[in-house]
Amino acid sequence: MIIQPIIKGQVAKSCHPVGCAEAVAEQIAYARKASPIARGPRKVLVLGASSGFGLASRIALAFGGSRADTIGVAFERGPSDKGVGSAGWYNLIHFSHLAEKEGLIARNFVGDAFSPAMRRTIADYIRDEFGGSVDLVVYSLATGARPDPQTGELIRSTIKPIGAPARGYTVNLEKDCLEEQRLDPASDREIEDTVKVMGGEDWESWIRFLRDEGLLAEGCQTLAFSYIGPAITHAIYHHGTLGRAKAHLHQTADRLDGLLKAQQGSAHVVVCKALVTKASVFIPGLSPYLLALFRVMKAMGLHEGCIEQMQRLYAERIYRADGRIPVDDARLVRVDDREQRADVQDKVAALLADMTPENFRTIGDYDGYKGDFLKLNGFGFGSVDYARDVDLLPYGAD
Repeated sequence: MIIQPIIKGQVAKSCHPVGCAEAVAEQIAYARKASPIARGPRKVLVLGASSGFGLASRIALAFGGSRADTIGVAFERGPSDKGVGSAGWYNLIHFSHLAEKEGLIARNFVGDAFSPAMRRTIADYIRDEFGGSVDLVVYSLATGARPDPQTGELIRSTIKPIGAPARGYTVNLEKDCLEEQRLDPASDREIEDTVKVMGGEDWESWIRFLRDEGLLAEGCQTLAFSYIGPAITHAIYHHGTLGRAKAHLHQTADRLDGLLKAQQGSAHVVVCKALVTKASVFIPGLSPYLLALFRVMKAMGLHEGCIEQMQRLYAERIYRADGRIPVDDARLVRVDDREQRADVQDKVAALLADMTPENFRTIGDYDGYKGDFLKLNGFGFGSVDYARDVDLLPYGAD
């Protein structure tokens, strides 16, 4: 079949399998030529492995010098009579195919990472077929809902300010326009639910489960991802429900770090640069900032995508030659350092001051922003002939 991009608001309703292969191959090519991860892990579990920082972590650790064997867990859809499936499903398939050609283990588990059954399946695989333990666990699950571990009730997160309403513009990718949004403040229940879904509870539960099963190697490390951003984004993000959830994530890292110290391990939260991801396009007020940020950082030669961020994280922060992990005063690992430079933020603020719904496509890097979104779903690659029929089951996958 011939597949074209279909976008509804901020949601991609189609993906292109060949384009997804190209996206994975581009990241692998970058990892191969970048500064190598010289002291990296050998056995890695990535929870949330099908896109964004999770996929980029897996690629960097497998192809960026460490030659790590990896397990990837993600909730994705394969092709069926209902559609072509999700981009993440194809990303998993393409990554595993290329990693296995290099002689690496690259096992995918497609299903609900929140379920006890999936945890048991992963534990049995690590024990029986993966060498018995892992030395890095990357927690990169991004979801709007998760079941309550006690009751099974589905808990939903909410992106809202706290204490006062907030206004902000959001890019509508379907209509190529800026739309103003007004967000009412979150209720106490909405704050609590967002922390339950997007905070550190599930991360901590996974690590405690793996430790109790004896599956964490001596010196095992675990990482989760966060974002802080500049003051201009704080009303909706850092000071809103998302920020409250991230604060809980940061506190969880401190507890887990104490837990893992007994076996010479550690736990850290990594603060990353703002990027176009499947989650970030839904955050009100963030997209105009991204348009300005991309314009400025590209002009200054400082721009990074997910793979550049993750390669630098592991090579220059987590697996340094001196064995030290540099952190800030809050014990956070920062790879948002280039974004947060004063000269970058001054230029971004100037662009945002002049940005309107009429000129945002020229003042900001709208083409780059939308191009990144399309590439998340396998579109926009010059090397792909989008007029050709597509095989929905690459390499005989099922």
